[in-house]
Amino acid sequence: MSFRDFLRGPASALLLVEFGVEKGLKASAILAGSGLTAAQLADPNLELTADQELRVTGNLLQLLGHPPGLGFEVGARYHFSTYGLFGYGLISSATTGDALALALSFLPLTYAFTVVTYEEQGSEGVLTFATPGLAPDLRDFLLARDMAAGALLLKELGGDDFSLSRFTLRAGPAHECDNDRLLGLAPAYAASSNSLAFDRSFLARPLPQANAVTVGMCEQMCTQLMQRRIARSGMTALVQHYLTSTVNTPPDLCAMARLIHVSTRTLKRRLHDEGTTFRALLAEARSHSAIEMLNDERLSLTEIAERLGFSDLSSFSQAFKRWYGVAPSHFSLRKSSSGVC
Repeated sequence: MSFRDFLRGPASALLLVEFGVEKGLKASAILAGSGLTAAQLADPNLELTADQELRVTGNLLQLLGHPPGLGFEVGARYHFSTYGLFGYGLISSATTGDALALALSFLPLTYAFTVVTYEEQGSEGVLTFATPGLAPDLRDFLLARDMAAGALLLKELGGDDFSLSRFTLRAGPAHECDNDRLLGLAPAYAASSNSLAFDRSFLARPLPQANAVTVGMCEQMCTQLMQRRIARSGMTALVQHYLTSTVNTPPDLCAMARLIHVSTRTLKRRLHDEGTTFRALLAEARSHSAIEMLNDERLSLTEIAERLGFSDLSSFSQAFKRWYGVAPSHFSLRKSSSGVC
């Protein structure tokens, strides 16, 4: 079971088709092989898999010839109204900060293929976008799309004078493209993360359409929708997605339960029913992430241990030995001597 089987609404796929038609493509060509029709996408009750949306995305990229900056161009069309009930919950929140918290709580109800995390760094708020584990063309397009969509939502919530203070990308510049700019800001390339930073004083701003009753209703209905989709696609897949995509310290059991809006008892029971445990999934995610981090020469072993949520380097080393039979320091040496990148 893959997180990509987590169901989603039709609005994003419809937006992609409409974008392609504006560029002179036929809707049937964009939808080829997805099992979807234009008429189906007009049904607000339709639920499709992420794989179906990925097929539509791949078709669009291929038909347009993979133009540079396409992800940023498409992402700039994801206005709050694209997200339906979820979007109205955002603009009905009391403040921009409340809207951001709501957005992060119900991230699986968006059309994002990245996991987005938020942290405060001094006077800045920073949103970090984990690179999705997809084929390079899809990965780059969807990362750019999700970051552009996030920037647009911040702008629509923060007001006309909202601006980004920093925009960073892990990748290097493969081309010169004006579409790479977000809210007029060019990216800093070869950074440690894909991120959007802004003055966090914007989060205290009251929203003009705030309505406590409306946001409460939207939150209740979003919770119910999320639970229905989890029941269909599986709890294991959702937990794996969060664990493998989190940039900073992975969430513990209680934090994971809060992320997906269930009690810790329910989370443990559902994972048990699916033949696994949170501890096993966390170990699996940590072991895979450890290898990726050891390939990053910028990170020390102590930094890797901290990022993986271990209390100290010794605990990380012991766990790594259980996973791979050697200490992480020996793995690094063996990797270097064998010429593995």
